Amino acid sequence: MKISLTCIRNSTALVGAALLLAGCAAQRSPDLPPLEVVPRVDLARYMGTWHEIASFPTWFQKGCIASTATYALRDDGRVGVLNQCYKGSIDNPDSVSGTAWIVDPATNTKLKVQFFWPFSGDYWIIDLDPGYEYAVVGHPSREYLWILSRSPQMDEARFERILDRLKQQHYDTSRLARTRQFF
Repeated sequence: MKISLTCIRNSTALVGAALLLAGCAAQRSPDLPPLEVVPRVDLARYMGTWHEIASFPTWFQKGCIASTATYALRDDGRVGVLNQCYKGSIDNPDSVSGTAWIVDPATNTKLKVQFFWPFSGDYWIIDLDPGYEYAVVGHPSREYLWILSRSPQMDEARFERILDRLKQQHYDTSRLARTRQFF
């Protein structure tokens, strides 16, 4: 049986996502206030492709460039998730698919994401542009963080304003790493 390099890469990405979600059980420090989410999210507007602008580094994303997350509403009310990045060939992205579901239907701001049963992780929308041009996703432990944008580039002044709000939420923004893009 011949196993391709792509299969190995995709398996590595999948295992990494599973381990991340298993590790998401970490609780926030008792010294910190609870993480605040945005007041409400219109799920239909949130769907589509988001480009990762910056994140807290994770070992399973090491070497990734041009990372994206694509969300699609499913007929069962859940959200289909497709995470992609490029680690080698521009013609062959690494990807992992999962499912998300709403934890707080009154606001749609807190979701659970699952790539492998039985592991799921918290996906909290903690900052969101009124026009849905950027979003910031965090975890109640503050150990995970992603800044997402509808385009692969973000205005530096906007990025700095997001960092200021993250500091108010007690995030260590010095841990953020900019995501490399193709350009």
